[in-house]
Amino acid sequence: MAAAAREEEEASTAARSRQESEGEEERMWEGDVVLDCLEDRRIALEAACCPCYRFGKNMRRANLGSCFLQAMVYLISLVAILVSLIAFSVTRHNIYLYMGLSSVLLIAIYTGYFRRRIRKQFNIRGTDSSLDDCVLHLICPCCTLCQEARTLEINNVQCGVWHGRGDTICLGSNGEGNKAFAALHKSSFVPIKSPELCGMDRTSNGANEHEPLVPSDQPEQ
Repeated sequence: MAAAAREEEEASTAARSRQESEGEEERMWEGDVVLDCLEDRRIALEAACCPCYRFGKNMRRANLGSCFLQAMVYLISLVAILVSLIAFSVTRHNIYLYMGLSSVLLIAIYTGYFRRRIRKQFNIRGTDSSLDDCVLHLICPCCTLCQEARTLEINNVQCGVWHGRGDTICLGSNGEGNKAFAALHKSSFVPIKSPELCGMDRTSNGANEHEPLVPSDQPEQ
């Protein structure tokens, strides 16, 4: 009993130390913000055409909120910016211009805050200042969303858990990744003898096993 209790305690201690070492591991973003923006065309298209949807998906993967709620916050901010710019172009009142600029700053601060939370949650390398994250979302919002999405998807982050590369292989829909995986892992073709032919070989008495079992077309003399 004492030996079993000691082994269980050692196993729990080893598991705890392993979790601590994994938590201290420093990770990196997948690719550069601007240079690798088009590395995944699907993510780039989503970030450019519907950034609110892409932001919501990122937050859902990182377990930082509902996809719908986060996407709605982003969408409302974009609508506020668009309405303010339209109102300023029509009325030429500076108040609408200030409202649009304020909306731009608010959405940059909001998304930069969650980028910082992603960095802290998964221990991704970066500066300790939140200003850099806000500036990235202010200057290159779509490219920054692409980098966050690539990092979360490539490392298979699900519900806030970082599984890492290669832990699981998603097979299902005919995507480019599945086609590439199938191309790299082609099944080898092994010649298999037909069971019917094997049965015919066993029933043939004294016949050569290398002889063809197809009857000859030539009539007997």
